[in-house]
Amino acid sequence: MAANYSDDIGPMGYPMKLVSSEIVEHMLGWNIPEEHQEMVHEHWRNYPAVNKYWHFCLGFIYSLLMIISLIGNGTVIWIFSTSKSLRSASNMFVINLALFDLTMMLEMPLLIINSFYQYPVGFQLGCDIYGIIGSLSGIGGAITNAVIAFDRYKTISCPLDGRINKVQAYLLILFTWIWAMPFTVLPAIRVWGRYVPEGFLTTCSFDYFTDDQDTKVFVGAIFIWSYGIPMSLICFFYSQLFGAVRLHEKMLQEQAKKMNVKSLASNKEDANKSVEIRIAKVAFTIFFMFVCSWTPYAFVALTGAYGDRSLLTPHATMIPAVCAKVVSCIDPWVYAINHPRYRAELEKRIPWLGVREQDPDTASERASVATAQSHTPNAEA
Repeated sequence: MAANYSDDIGPMGYPMKLVSSEIVEHMLGWNIPEEHQEMVHEHWRNYPAVNKYWHFCLGFIYSLLMIISLIGNGTVIWIFSTSKSLRSASNMFVINLALFDLTMMLEMPLLIINSFYQYPVGFQLGCDIYGIIGSLSGIGGAITNAVIAFDRYKTISCPLDGRINKVQAYLLILFTWIWAMPFTVLPAIRVWGRYVPEGFLTTCSFDYFTDDQDTKVFVGAIFIWSYGIPMSLICFFYSQLFGAVRLHEKMLQEQAKKMNVKSLASNKEDANKSVEIRIAKVAFTIFFMFVCSWTPYAFVALTGAYGDRSLLTPHATMIPAVCAKVVSCIDPWVYAINHPRYRAELEKRIPWLGVREQDPDTASERASVATAQSHTPNAEA
């Protein structure tokens, strides 16, 4: 269909020179200049332009998430990196996850600006920056969760000779950043895939709509690399870990019955073991949230490439995008609620938060003393 030209000026300040079957005013993508129209896939042009109040609402939500993420992850990095009791190889992975979460927070100012203008500011360059940040933080967070699961498994299953040392921890952290690079860089330099607007056209992700074999293979590959492999590793390590935990707890129960004591942490070693198990439960909670937040996004990508695209309306695709950001804000608060040593440090450094947690090391010493006293013969006997 031939294009119809006019000299009208659109509400966003761009001349509405091209009005055709491909670019229709008040349909999604209408306010993007003609020279950047190739960014918008035809799928989105079938939907009316989103009301500005939806954009403002999304911008408000992301503003809150940005503040929560900055405070929560900043506190995690501060406490874990400066506290002597938390300066262990295992907790280096916690700091790494917080760094990936903070990286994801860098998307939020871009989304807020885009929501105000109702299109991707910077167009392709802005979209590439947004996509790079999201890909790096998302893939990096996934593989870091797998590394944390591996560390928990090694620490609890082989407490004497299975602990990861700091050199190994640094190498594993370097591995997580290297793992995240291929599918972050390749779409940005157009070697394989590309970053395009999605949903309200104010967020960007890798292209899962272009109907060619190359795009379908790319979507399948990034799904396996960034979701399938990390999730498989996590499930394997946690299944092994839970088997070890059940065996340990059964042993503690039998020991408690023999010693006629209420506490399963009957000595320092058992108390330390209980702390490690509690930390493992925290790690699994974070993994569970990660799965809940990224599975919808994986569904959207696979549906766009292989399934019924009519399910992917602008509003429907924005829900997984928001969920993926929420998990980066919740992670640090999960530690604040459940991680024993982190809670103890919060109580020391920020007492006005009202956190109450006995120092695990002090508790271990007291348990050891109590056990020793219980085995000491009564002097009057």
